[in-house]
Amino acid sequence: MDTRYDDLVDQIEALYGEGRYADAVAVLDSATDLTPWSAELAHLRACVLGASGDADGALRALQQASADGGWWRPEILTDDDDLAALADRPEFQTLVAESAQRATDDPIPALTTVPTKPIGVVVALHGAGQRAGHARRDWAAVLDLGYALVCVESSRRMSPMYRTWPDPDQATADIARALADLPAELKGLPLIAAGFSAGGRVAVDWALTARPAPATGVLAMAPALRKLPDGSAESLSPATIWIGTDDDLLEVVDAAEPQLTGCTIERLTGLGHTFPVDFAHRLATML
Repeated sequence: MDTRYDDLVDQIEALYGEGRYADAVAVLDSATDLTPWSAELAHLRACVLGASGDADGALRALQQASADGGWWRPEILTDDDDLAALADRPEFQTLVAESAQRATDDPIPALTTVPTKPIGVVVALHGAGQRAGHARRDWAAVLDLGYALVCVESSRRMSPMYRTWPDPDQATADIARALADLPAELKGLPLIAAGFSAGGRVAVDWALTARPAPATGVLAMAPALRKLPDGSAESLSPATIWIGTDDDLLEVVDAAEPQLTGCTIERLTGLGHTFPVDFAHRLATML
C-alpha cells in the first residue's frame, strides 16, 4: 500500500504542532506525485497558512485546487479555526457553495480475505482519512488466527480522497452492504466488530445497537467515542478497547467507561494515536 501521503500528513502535523508553519509549507512544496490527494493537500496548505496568519495565501490555495476540480464538504471549510479569518469573505463563501455542489458519496465493495476453513469474520473499519486498505494492513493478523477479514470503506467522502464515518445511519448502511456481499462460506459465522479511531467508534456503536446485525464481540483500537447510542439493544460484551496513555482520545474513552458495561479497557503506557507494535500478539490473546 502506498503510504507516501500518510507519511507526508504525519510530517505536516508534527510541524504544525510545533508552530513551524514555514517548514510545513516547504514540505508541501516539495511533495511530488501526489496528484490524487491534491484537494487534501490544498486544505492542509490552507490550514497551515491560516494558522500562520496568511489568510490571503490560505484562500489562494483553496481557490487554485477548486479551479482544478477539487472540493470539500462545507463543514471542512467553515468549522476549521485555521480558516476562520476567511468566513466573511464573499469569495470564500462562493468557494464553499461551489464545493458543496460537487461533494458526492461513493459506496465501494469491501476488501474481503478468506483463510482456509474460517472460524469467524472480523469486520474492520478504518480511521478518519484512511481507506479499507489501511484496515487490511492493520488487522491482517486475524487471518493467521483463522478469521476472515472484511475491511469496509466508508461511503462518506469529506473531500475526494478523505473518508470517515460522521453519520451513524450511513455507517450502518455501509456495514450492511458488506455483510450482504459476504461469500457463502462466511454466512452465519460469528461477526467481530473491529475498528480504529473513527472506525472504532462505529464498531462500538454497532455492538451496542446490533445494527445492522448482532456482533459476537468488539475490538476497538483508540476509538473516537462521541455520544454513545441511546436505547442500546445489546450489552458491550465480550469487548476490548485499547487506548494509549499519550492518545488525545484517552479523555473521551475515560468519560465513556461507565456506560461501557462488560468492556475491558486496556490503557497502553506511552502509546499515542496509533497501533502498538505488539498488536498481533494482543489480537491472538483476545481471539
